[in-house]
Amino acid sequence: MPYHKDKQQAFQAAQQSKNQTEDIYRDFVVDSEDYGHHLKHLKEEINETYQQIENALEVASETQRPQLERFRNDLDKIVKKVDEK
Repeated sequence: MPYHKDKQQAFQAAQQSKNQTEDIYRDFVVDSEDYGHHLKHLKEEINETYQQIENALEVASETQRPQLERFRNDLDKIVKKVDEK
């Protein structure tokens, strides 16, 4: 049972990190005077989220795996949008 708990905890950490990254991205304002600070914070959050997803994928169940892949795809989209700005 501890193994299952580890899977669930890893998945939840990845999900929470993805949600936090999306929240930060939604509040991201390109024309802000604090743009550089906010960009750095967003990039740090993105990197942390990628790491959480990778950690979760190492122990993920078959049902969690597609969701984690969607998380990664969502994150890729955010990175692409930030790079376009």
